[in-house]
Amino acid sequence: MAEERPKTILVIAGFDPSGGAGILADTKTIGAFGCYGAVAVTSLTLQNTQGVFGVYNQTAEVVLGQLRPLFDDFEVSAIKTGMLPSLEVIQAVAEIIASKTIPHVVVDPLVRSTSGFDLIDDEALRELMRALFPLASVVTPNAAEAERITGIRIRDRNDMEEAGQSILDLGARAALVKGGDLASDTATDLLVDSEGATAFISERVFSTNTHGTGCTLASALACLLARGKTLREAVPIAKRYLVEAIRTAPGLGKGHGPLNHFPPGFRVE
Repeated sequence: MAEERPKTILVIAGFDPSGGAGILADTKTIGAFGCYGAVAVTSLTLQNTQGVFGVYNQTAEVVLGQLRPLFDDFEVSAIKTGMLPSLEVIQAVAEIIASKTIPHVVVDPLVRSTSGFDLIDDEALRELMRALFPLASVVTPNAAEAERITGIRIRDRNDMEEAGQSILDLGARAALVKGGDLASDTATDLLVDSEGATAFISERVFSTNTHGTGCTLASALACLLARGKTLREAVPIAKRYLVEAIRTAPGLGKGHGPLNHFPPGFRVE
């Protein structure tokens, strides 16, 4: 029997030259899950583990120029979006995704870097919510992102559920509100969809090596969905991968270090 070809995951996101976040983190994660990563770069960021020092955003024309040949050539099983820096880029990305038949779309609404650098303005965020959320299989905000999107202050599970439902009201099929940044001895993420709310709890690894955790989790979900898992099956696997990626991080850089995207002993179920 011929070996099954790997699923193609298309990432539309920014480039982090330090390799911890953005498309480099995405493609490493995709490789760890046995899939094939294709990318369209939306922004060139100037950053390292200590912070973001500037960005050079691509035009909508340049982003579409990257995407059209990829769609013409590959059977895309899932899309993961990350940094979409402008209203024009968001509109272009939403229009081309809407014109295709893509089984799974994971939207990581990247609005601010770990170091506090704003990556998107309010006008672009409103367009992201209007145009892209209705195309999303799941939207994956952390607590701070969910607060900015919904205006709901997030302190506990009830707030997370309210924010997740607000994202569903914007058209998304599901929302995974990540609580890893909340003060707790565990890391609790809340999946909200048409079936209700389900909490996924994992141990908290206390570490400064957390650069690119959001990118990594969203890409892991895209791979698992492409490989046939449901969201409720995919989330605990992706969280377990993230825990091991943080636990075995190489300790590089002087700030928030990168993860180990190929943690020893991790196997995709």
